[in-house]
Amino acid sequence: MNKMVKVLIISVVILIIVLGGLKYYYELNTRPVSSDGEQKSVKVEIQSGSTTSDIAKILKENNLIRDKNVFRVVSRIKGTEGKLKAGFYEFDSSMTPEEILNKLVVGGKDGGTIKFTIPEGFTIEEIAEKLANENIINKDKFIDLTYDIEKFSKEYKFLNDIPEKMNMEGYLYPNTYEVYKDSTEYEIIKRMLDEFNNKYNEIIKNKEIPLDLNTYELITLASLVEREAKVDKDRNLVSSVIYNRLKIDMPLQIDATIQYALENRKEKLTYDDLEVDSIYNTYKNKGLPVGPICSPGIESINASLNPENTDYIFYVLKKDGSGEHFFTDDYNEFLKVKNGK
Repeated sequence: MNKMVKVLIISVVILIIVLGGLKYYYELNTRPVSSDGEQKSVKVEIQSGSTTSDIAKILKENNLIRDKNVFRVVSRIKGTEGKLKAGFYEFDSSMTPEEILNKLVVGGKDGGTIKFTIPEGFTIEEIAEKLANENIINKDKFIDLTYDIEKFSKEYKFLNDIPEKMNMEGYLYPNTYEVYKDSTEYEIIKRMLDEFNNKYNEIIKNKEIPLDLNTYELITLASLVEREAKVDKDRNLVSSVIYNRLKIDMPLQIDATIQYALENRKEKLTYDDLEVDSIYNTYKNKGLPVGPICSPGIESINASLNPENTDYIFYVLKKDGSGEHFFTDDYNEFLKVKNGK
């Protein structure tokens, strides 16, 4: 074999090694991309007795890794072969193979689950109180995490509209959830944000919002609709009144914002209550309040995206016990209904 052939063979071998190394590095550090380009949470079960090959197959089938062989090699190099634990796991498509391996070494959930329900119109304080009373979370830790926007905003882009020093009020979507018994406060918040994200992608993302509001302002408006409307048929009309007042720079004067500003909600507000010194006081401050006052449901969000086309700027609760409101653009007519005349 002459010298040129030897050099050629050595060059080919080196090229193969380099290309293999590049592929290994790429597969190790590149996150899989789902078919629609969205990050998704994926729940998988790793059964007892599963080999690394079995686990790699499950991960590949769920589009959590790109290459089963690379995953097995990574496991061998990291010394995790035989140390990957059975259990129930929740991964997401933002995780690298190495991050997935680290989680598999720590171990998954035991599979036991619990259910909880968050009603529409609950505040973060009320959500935390309810979950703490059900022995699901630590209340203070949960509330503190809702202020850590940076911890979640990389995955949930809609959180980037939240002003500094504000929490996630409005974004913990009201629904019935089933979670693992030993879920952390972080995991529960993430689960609720996942649910909001589903609704966001379904009905808000890429939609034209009236008055060019951003997502945070839209959810703020939807939270007002949620707290003010007692029956579904009123939601689009309440939304209409709010938009109409915003257009003419008229104070919203919404009692629900006063209730949020007060330390404790009252059955009936007094004139003194309307003077409360708060950034949420829409009697004193024009425009939308600085942020949401509760977690709105899908009907209120839809109503805020699609207000009824009216000239109404007043509404008042009817006295017939129906829960419906009377709507008008005439102040004197509003006063007559309010005073029961």
